Amino acid sequence: MIWLPALRAIIWREALRFVHQRERFIAALVRPLVWLLVFAAGFRAALGLSITPPYQTYITYETYIVPGLCGMIMLFNGMQSSLSLVYDREMGSMKLLLTAPLPRWWLLFAKLMGSTTISILQVYTFLAIAAAFGIDMPLMGYVTALPALILAGLMLGALGLALSSFIKQLENFAGVMNFVIFPMFFLSSALYPLWKMAESSRLLHDICAANPFTHAVELIRFALYAEFNGPALGWTLLATTAFMALAIWGYDPARGMTRKRA
Repeated sequence: MIWLPALRAIIWREALRFVHQRERFIAALVRPLVWLLVFAAGFRAALGLSITPPYQTYITYETYIVPGLCGMIMLFNGMQSSLSLVYDREMGSMKLLLTAPLPRWWLLFAKLMGSTTISILQVYTFLAIAAAFGIDMPLMGYVTALPALILAGLMLGALGLALSSFIKQLENFAGVMNFVIFPMFFLSSALYPLWKMAESSRLLHDICAANPFTHAVELIRFALYAEFNGPALGWTLLATTAFMALAIWGYDPARGMTRKRA
């Protein structure tokens, strides 16, 4: 009976931490808005993007990259939330959390739900600002995108959680964040379609197709057009399960004690 109160408490703690970090909220919005309003013009001219399947409609390049920028917000927020986990572990609060009389996987899932909730609020704020500039999506898409955003947020948060379990120092995690974020973002379909990448390099196309972030972006992109993408859903679920299993294994206290004794 204490599972749900624990979930609410952890989510509320994450929300309070985010409220007291206004710079983090502003930075999360400025970054994708710069891409949307500044860099999009140059990319559109370079790519010559006009009609992109499977939407059966004319879209601008700005409209095309909106789902990718939503994924960017969730990727950066997932990594920053994991950075706070490394800080909590150094301060000892993470140790206290894991000693709660609840399954470890549920406690980690609650942390993921807290960061995912914050990411979704940031995404919808970004979509509202984009709509104010005339870059809007189908009205129904804002509703159908919610499940896709939840799953994408859980996947990216689980990835950050898994990384934080193996990195012991706060300074090292900042470098690993850059090493993970930028390849995942640029080697994906967030800024350009995979068929455009195939025209340049087949190897890069295959790398982008194997990138879990690509499938998360495609899941969001289809959902924003009220479309269903089964393969993207399947691969995103598989990546979420794998990252979550790795995080649970990484935060295993018995494994840590065994390593300490060795």
